[in-house]
Amino acid sequence: MRILVGITGGIAAYKSPQLVRLLRKAGHEVQCVATRHALQFVTPLTLETVSGRRLYADLFADGNDHTTEHISLKDWGEIMVVAPATANIIGKLAGGIADDALSALLLAFTGKPLYLAPAMNTQMWENPAVQRNLARLEADGVHIIPPASGSLACGTEGIGRMPEPEEIMEHLELKVENPTTQTNSQFPTTHSELPKVLVTAGPTYEKIDAVRFIGNYSSGKMGFALAEALAKKGFAVELVAGPTACRTTHPAIHRTDVESAREMYAAATALFPSCQAAILAAAVADYRPAQTADHKLKKQGDSGMTLELVQNPDILATLGQMKQKGQRLIGFALETDHEADNALAKLERKRLDYIILNSLRDEGSGFGVDTNRVTIFGSDGSRHTSPLLSKAEVAELIVARCLA
Repeated sequence: MRILVGITGGIAAYKSPQLVRLLRKAGHEVQCVATRHALQFVTPLTLETVSGRRLYADLFADGNDHTTEHISLKDWGEIMVVAPATANIIGKLAGGIADDALSALLLAFTGKPLYLAPAMNTQMWENPAVQRNLARLEADGVHIIPPASGSLACGTEGIGRMPEPEEIMEHLELKVENPTTQTNSQFPTTHSELPKVLVTAGPTYEKIDAVRFIGNYSSGKMGFALAEALAKKGFAVELVAGPTACRTTHPAIHRTDVESAREMYAAATALFPSCQAAILAAAVADYRPAQTADHKLKKQGDSGMTLELVQNPDILATLGQMKQKGQRLIGFALETDHEADNALAKLERKRLDYIILNSLRDEGSGFGVDTNRVTIFGSDGSRHTSPLLSKAEVAELIVARCLA
């Protein structure tokens, strides 16, 4: 069966890739149609990866197959479901408004089964205007999939949660092949089936003896912010973290803890082949002691200590050599002088698609702080410099620019 899946701008859009995956696993063809606000929550790349088709999100995009794409897709699709359906799209459809790709397609999609899976805050759901719109749509023959009760993104409890993808499949009367366990989380839970991104974060510690090490001031905050931003956009994240106090919150993040550069190298090179992208934000030690002791080294009178250092394996350069067609590789460059020149040289030398430049000259940037200011250089010659933002905001910017 050919199925159109509409996605609107609600936090429940995190569940949409899982619904698409289930539909395709059951043997159906799926075409995703998204609003502009939906793409604040899930990336075009995610939707195109899980559906296997180009995303339709712009009435007038040059890449559309037809000048009246909303009409051709209406003819192509046999059934349509909007999940999540926000109060906004419900109101548009009830009022006959068509001001974007999805609302135009909804108005054209007549004479065929149409399902809406509303998702919104309880107070919005209970608003008389929303209920009037739903009643009008039901009278017009639209099928409304009732929202569930439970924890909402705003931190309250009540009705308004989008049903789990397996429940939506049941309402569509479509067979679910090997359904995943249902959960009350508002996020997708099948980590292995989502498009996957590798992220490295934090410092590495290079052992000198049983109590001392060579390290750096990295807190891991930028890498962990990237992991959270990616998960919120619908990616499964393989996070390889050096020693850090940072914690993850999203269930789509799988964390591997390491200590040394060689341990991070082993984890990253093992994980990268199964990922469609990697963002290496860790501050990896370039060198380690040539010899280590399993006991505490004692002072020897007034004499000093000489450490012989040897070079660690270069994780970024190795992944650059491993990179296959279709994979993206993004690195970081923390510089103190000749910043742009050094970053661009690293971009080319290590076969990166993008490099994120940090300068320690920028106040509020660098290790240990909650803010950052970056310049994103692309291998295509693009360049974008951000203002000083929170690291969470910088992470969202990087994901939007490098993986959209």
